[in-house]
Amino acid sequence: MEKFDKYLLIETATIREALIQLDQLAADATIFVIDSAGQLKGSITDGDIRRGLIRGVQPEGTVSEIINKTPKFIRKGENALSKLIEFRSKNIQLIPVLNKENDTITNVLNFRIHRSYLPIDAIIMAGGKGQRLKPLTDTIPKPLLKVGDKPIIERNIDRLAIYGIDDLTISLNYLGEQLEDYFGDGSSKGISINYVWEEEPLGTIGAVGLIEEFNNDYVLVMNSDLLTNIDFESFFIDFVKSEADLSILSIPYKIDVPYAVLETKNDRITSLKEKPRYTYYSNGGIYLMKKEILNRIPKGNFYNATDLIEELIRENKHVKTYPLVDYWLDIGNHDDFQKAQQDVHHIKF
Repeated sequence: MEKFDKYLLIETATIREALIQLDQLAADATIFVIDSAGQLKGSITDGDIRRGLIRGVQPEGTVSEIINKTPKFIRKGENALSKLIEFRSKNIQLIPVLNKENDTITNVLNFRIHRSYLPIDAIIMAGGKGQRLKPLTDTIPKPLLKVGDKPIIERNIDRLAIYGIDDLTISLNYLGEQLEDYFGDGSSKGISINYVWEEEPLGTIGAVGLIEEFNNDYVLVMNSDLLTNIDFESFFIDFVKSEADLSILSIPYKIDVPYAVLETKNDRITSLKEKPRYTYYSNGGIYLMKKEILNRIPKGNFYNATDLIEELIRENKHVKTYPLVDYWLDIGNHDDFQKAQQDVHHIKF
């Protein structure tokens, strides 16, 4: 993902400087004007400059003379999806994201690159040893194994980023230093990445209990070793509409029975199904939940995602499934890894 600084211009800059910057932006020809504190003051397009010159404004004048003082924007942390859908429908290509406390720009959405901006914190579980992929994982952590031209985990991070999910935490254990070195603080991708360390294995979701603070009201937890082109916006819309507490990505698994199946009660046949197909749903390793659900995860104790799911079901919380219609592969062993190498060239990301 790109850095957004190239879309910003200080309000004391000249109109000539704005013209040069707009020329460099080419197709993305919109500038957001900020003050010395980084707060949004307005926007400029070629049209704004053209209208200013017609009014007699000089090229050496300041951009404050020509800015549009009411640009469209959204605020970080708010559920602004309906706004974004409206902006997209009107072909508004660039949208600044403002800090929720003030008008400081924290990001700029470019709909040529981004598909949405979801109010979600993402946690990627990357502490496993990848035992079934040895010897490949003897010196490289499994998430850094390349599928095609980039590591498995980077594909997931990039996909999260194009949906505007820019607050990430990665849980680390085995060879975790390599992941920290590779991604750093995430600024090279225009996102924020933090890390939590499991001093000892904490299960499939236990490391989440180590995270002190979240920036959004919704949290997505996913395994690092998944190859998928899931539509995170669709996942989020389904979750919000259903008013669920937890939604689990599920993978349809169909079984064709080659014989007629007798359904019985005691020894009495109640129905007969000729060569039926049964569909079961397996856990896809991606969970979307309300932030407060994470308070149930004990800090520093071994805890699996299935423990959380079972607890919520016992308490009659709304736990739902989101059946995936896109591509998904859990890279668990050498056969899966080889399949991923073939499939990645045919998946539409």
